[in-house]
Amino acid sequence: MKGECLCGGVKFKIEGNIPNLYQCHCSLCRKVTGSSANAATFVKQEDLRWLSGQDKISSFQKPTGYRSDFCSVCGSPVPNQLRGIEVIWVPAGLLEESFEAAVNVHLHMSSAASWEHDSGECIRLEAGPESLAALKNAINRT
Repeated sequence: MKGECLCGGVKFKIEGNIPNLYQCHCSLCRKVTGSSANAATFVKQEDLRWLSGQDKISSFQKPTGYRSDFCSVCGSPVPNQLRGIEVIWVPAGLLEESFEAAVNVHLHMSSAASWEHDSGECIRLEAGPESLAALKNAINRT
């Protein structure tokens, strides 16, 4: 399974099957992704091979040890090694191919954003709206 960042500068390959996914809803993961949660998986270090762009990877680390690696060109989060163990955190959104897996763990639900709880009445579009007018119409229906 291959993966890459948004600009395609950082590329990697995972050997073997992709384990099931988890979503972390903590405030740090929300900030690093700009969304309600970060969806990722863990793979053994020997199962991830960098194809290109390691020189484009920058890191940010908090004093607590939380670390975020990202492409210095496009800002996409990229795989990084967990502290002191031979396991790599891999953002699921970077994976290029469709694969069989499910989110089987939601972490830090006690600090999840209040706005992320799904509404049964929310609008779900198969693709993006074709114009700003279509988006405005969709928003006004709520």
